[in-house]
Order: sequence, then structure tokens, then C-alpha cells
Amino acid sequence: MSQPAASDNSMLIDRFGRRVDYLRISITDRCDFRCIYCMAEDMTFLPRAQILTLEEIFTLARVFTELGVNKIRVTGGEPLVRKGALGLLRRLGRLPGLRNLVLTTNGSQLENAAGALRDAGVRRLNISLDTLQADKFRQLTRVGDLQQVLRGIDAARQAGFERLKINAVILKNRNHREVGDLLQFAIDQGLDISFIEEMPLGLVNAHDRAEAYYSSDAIKQDLERRFALLATPEQTGGPSRYHRVVGSDTRVGFISPHSHNFCATCNRVRLTVEGRLLLCLGNEHSVDLKRVLRANPGDDQVLKQAIVAAMQIKPERHEFNLREQPVILRHMNVTGG
Repeated sequence: MSQPAASDNSMLIDRFGRRVDYLRISITDRCDFRCIYCMAEDMTFLPRAQILTLEEIFTLARVFTELGVNKIRVTGGEPLVRKGALGLLRRLGRLPGLRNLVLTTNGSQLENAAGALRDAGVRRLNISLDTLQADKFRQLTRVGDLQQVLRGIDAARQAGFERLKINAVILKNRNHREVGDLLQFAIDQGLDISFIEEMPLGLVNAHDRAEAYYSSDAIKQDLERRFALLATPEQTGGPSRYHRVVGSDTRVGFISPHSHNFCATCNRVRLTVEGRLLLCLGNEHSVDLKRVLRANPGDDQVLKQAIVAAMQIKPERHEFNLREQPVILRHMNVTGG
């Protein structure tokens, strides 16, 4: 198959007619937490030579925006533990054509960084928070301090971001009984919240994923015992299906890779910390953009051709099976949240 030529006005269209305009970039696999659904307890992190430099990340982000990407989410690991992350975000925030720069964080660094992030051009934050109980927070993160994260959320509220959203991964018999309390916290703080079914990425040793699975439908039923929810067609460019909480400004999202496959409208690709362009979260279809970049320094056209051609291997959908060992052996901290 001949590769389509790229130009500055190209759009990224896959073979199923889906337009890709959203790029998630993992800038580090390292994190100051060790969340049980994201990492193994004893992690080996990538050597520095194996990961993209900040300059390489910026180059790839710029090229993607020239190909029509208008939303970039910076993730990790925990992105704010990487030295130079704030400077990279400032440069990304100035990219022409980028309408939405978003950061996903565990909240540990926000107490000191929130204002600088807002000044850098980050418009929205997603903050991971799976429980409001300090002892359970330590169990789920293995090392995290709940109060530190809550202070970070407060600092982010004061900094004036357009929207702040809590991301909560729900595990049966771990934190599923807290969904109502988490939603009430979001309402009280003026935040949005998304409840997420666990993604079966990487081998974990802290729980059985099949036994821990708690569906979005079950979460919604639990919430409706305390709150009135109205479905809304609102979108933020990601996979959440949103509802409004009657009597508040809070939106409740459900990210349901198992119970409600969202692949038909997928507009996303991921750049891993190693420089792989990952075409699907639940498959290994990818292109090594680090190799292309380093073999052709300064040649944007070759990069664009590789990216445009990669759209032809973006799969139609993922296939997650909780009863089997994961086909995807990379952990979420390498993939990017």
C-alpha cells in the first residue's frame, strides 16, 4: 500500500473514517505513587537513553498540531516529577492550532505547581483520587498521602483552571462503596468526576482483576440512590459518557472499556514515553516515532508521512478479557493515562 503524502493541511483520518485530533503524551514512566492498578509493587523504570528528550517530545507535538491535532493531554507516570516538565508545558501552550492543553496528575505536586501550570497555558486538570479515606488511599497508592493531594486540589481550585475533574478507578470490595461520597466531594468542591473501569494493562499482583471488576452500570445505579442524574450529550474529546447532577454544576462521566465499548468514536492516539505512537490503548499496533525522528533529524516531512501512514493500522476496537492474563504487558505508567 502506498503511503499518503503529508502536508501542513493534512488531517489524520483512519481507515474507519475516524478523525484523530487528540494526542496523549506520556513524558515519564516514573511516579511518586505506586497505585495497585497501574504498577507492580517492584517496578523497574526505563533508562534515560530509552525515553524521548523534552525537545523530541515538543517536536512531535508540534508536528501533530500541524496535522490537525487540537487537543494534547500530558500524562505520565506522574508528569510533574520529570525535570523540565513545566518548561515543556509552557512551549506546548504556545503551539498554534492547539486549542486545549490538559494535564493528568496524581495531585501530589499541585500544592506548589498549580499556579505555574495555569500560567503555562494548561486549561484543564484531571486529578486521580480513588478514595477519601486516608488509610485506604495509602493502600491503593502504596505510598501516597491523601492530605497532600487534597491540598493540591484546593490549590488548583484557587488557580482558576477552566475545569477540574477527578478521575476515580473503581474496584469492587476496595472502594466501590465510596462512589457516592466521591461524587458528593466533587459537588462540594465544584469539580467534575469520571468513574473508570479498570484497564487490564500490565501484570499486577495486588488483586484479581476479574474479581475486582465493578461496572459503570453498577456505579450509576449506586449513585442514583442518592443523586438525580441527567444524561447529557456534552463531550470533552475523551471517552467519558457524561451526566449532569441535578441541582449542581458537576458533570459525572463514566469511562467503560468493558461494559460500554467506546471505540466507534475514538479520536485519540498515544505517544508513549519511549516514543512509540500507540494507535489503541488495548492493542499493540504502534509505530516507532523515536526511530523516525532520530534517523531524520530536522525532517518534518518524513515524520508527517510516518504519522499519516500510521492511521492505516489503527484498529477498529480493543478486546479486553478480564478472565485471561493481559495480552498487553506494558503497564499504564508507560502507556500514559
